[in-house]
Amino acid sequence: MPTFLSNGIAIAYETHGEGPPILLIHGFGSSGKVNWIDTGWVKTLTDVGYQAITFDNRGHGASRKLYDTQLYFAHDMAEDALHLLDHLGIERCPVIGYSMGARIAAYFCLNHPDRVSAAVFGGMGRNLVTGLEDSEEIISALTAESLDQVTGRTGRQFRIFADHNKADRAALAACMVNSREPMSEADVRRIATPILVAVGETDDMAGSAQELAQLLPNAEAFTIPRRDHMRATGDPAFKSATLDFLSRHPG
Repeated sequence: MPTFLSNGIAIAYETHGEGPPILLIHGFGSSGKVNWIDTGWVKTLTDVGYQAITFDNRGHGASRKLYDTQLYFAHDMAEDALHLLDHLGIERCPVIGYSMGARIAAYFCLNHPDRVSAAVFGGMGRNLVTGLEDSEEIISALTAESLDQVTGRTGRQFRIFADHNKADRAALAACMVNSREPMSEADVRRIATPILVAVGETDDMAGSAQELAQLLPNAEAFTIPRRDHMRATGDPAFKSATLDFLSRHPG
């Protein structure tokens, strides 16, 4: 994978297909490949004429691993997305983020509204504002010597996911500390970008899609039927709703 430097941090990325660009930001513990290629998102987008751009967030995949918790604030990780667009010479494009990637996308929209034509916040609802209370459980799960020592359901989910992806668990534990920084309601209300908020029907991590969409000035909510947080990522209904939304907000 090619890399570029974002504030001195090596970030790995890939481009897929030709056409109007669209930037994809993956979730915690995942990677561009796991979140977007393996789930069929890249094929879905390139089949309808987009150039899909995937990258590995700092601490993830083939990007540089960092162990300082102060380097993982979501607003700083949004700067990596900005610098990638600069590196590729892209002035403005739609952005799709999932879970942590949606939080990063939200800060991208807030701080650089001229660079985002439309955005999809997948797996992220009201908890963009309220934050989550299970960070310590996840950190403990990631730093445990073995899965046998992890008893909490959420912790086990993330530990199994990290082990499956052969992730650097120490880097992920550092990332978990600050990457979930909540966004104030006042800042959410400042995001004028057209937004689709899509959350699984049984997702107990994201919070309400409808409540977040009501805070955003130009947003709509979509419930991904019969899906929880982990299984909603590549859902066909989610993809269909996203393509419909993007067709109505071409930028």
